[in-house]
Amino acid sequence: MFGLHAVQALLTNQLPEKVWLQEGEAERRLAGLVDTLQERGVPIEFQPRQELDRLAGGASHQGVVAFCPPLASEGESRLYWEVEQAGNQGLWLVLDGVTDPHNLGACLRSADAAGVRGVILPRDKSAPLNGVVRKVACGAAEVMPVYQVVNLSRTLAKMKSLGVWIIGTSGDADKSIFDADFNAQVALVMGSEGRGMRRLTREACDHLVKLPMLGSVSSLNVSVATGICLFEAVRQQGISVS
Repeated sequence: MFGLHAVQALLTNQLPEKVWLQEGEAERRLAGLVDTLQERGVPIEFQPRQELDRLAGGASHQGVVAFCPPLASEGESRLYWEVEQAGNQGLWLVLDGVTDPHNLGACLRSADAAGVRGVILPRDKSAPLNGVVRKVACGAAEVMPVYQVVNLSRTLAKMKSLGVWIIGTSGDADKSIFDADFNAQVALVMGSEGRGMRRLTREACDHLVKLPMLGSVSSLNVSVATGICLFEAVRQQGISVS
């Protein structure tokens, strides 16, 4: 994981194995983080910027790289058990073919903020759970349950048999997201950045909805659209704000 805010968020949930900090002027800028790491007993190494650039793959690391165990995901059997425990109300997010790690990380962050029970991804048509995802998710990737499944349409059919309503998003749907009924246990399906949902995924949905577009653009980035749709579900489900 890399990036100051992402590492700071990580420290609220787990401790990295060690942290590399950029030597030189960045040491003074990161003094507060150094104090926190030392208090938590996290090993620190100061390295030249070139080494941090190499690990971050050229992305902005802000002078800090944390070494963490790989992000874990669950499988279908655990997902179905969680669905059965959820009862009559709950919210799941399904991402069908979101292959950009930045978008996946942003979706995980929105999902955590909206109280989503878990994010479901196809095993072969999704961005990897890598450092970019962790950086953009800013702490959400460590706490949001992720389920990777072999056959997404089959998984959705099984969830339907367990009482979950499947609501998919499509630009050519007749119904607005604001007319959908989220007062049940619902899985919201978002399609890929370019093509949207695949045919079999679309056919597995109980309802199709769209975001009304009132301006000159015809669509929104998938992570932006996901946030809007999730919080419409939050509004309908009457989750209190403390």
